[in-house]
Amino acid sequence: MNESLRVVTLCTGNVARSVMLAAMLEALGADSGHPLETRSAGTHAIEGSAVSARTRDALLAIDELAPTSLNAHRSHQLELADLEWADLVLCAEADHVRYVRRVFPAFALSCCTLGQFARQAPLDTPWSTQVAVVSANDPDPALDVTDPAGGDQAVYDECARTLFDLAQVFLTVLG
Repeated sequence: MNESLRVVTLCTGNVARSVMLAAMLEALGADSGHPLETRSAGTHAIEGSAVSARTRDALLAIDELAPTSLNAHRSHQLELADLEWADLVLCAEADHVRYVRRVFPAFALSCCTLGQFARQAPLDTPWSTQVAVVSANDPDPALDVTDPAGGDQAVYDECARTLFDLAQVFLTVLG
């Protein structure tokens, strides 16, 4: 993949999963030669909220990632402009895919869960074909990345590790 791929990462509040995934994709993409541009957003975000210390610490606990500063991040509600900018919307949950399909139906075929992409995208095809194939399927809640909200640091760390593993698969599948 030589062209830059623009990815919106999407979760509920845009203070944990989507933020972690965007940081991971940028770092891993730069390290692997896959040019990625990312934005993160939420389906039900309270505009301007900061990430929690648990989110930040979960990212810092992943040894394979360079330290990242999330101090400037503020949560953002998904908007039409984000979808018009993006080539792909990677969601944490099937409910997020359903949200995009309901609220922004014109973008249904550019939206899927990270877990579903990692498992169902055909190999050795252009990313646009991969996205089209996966997003044509019904979202599968069994492949959701669970929201760590309300959990302790171990829950956030597990969420970050799951996202990191899936992000690595995502980049491998892209080729």
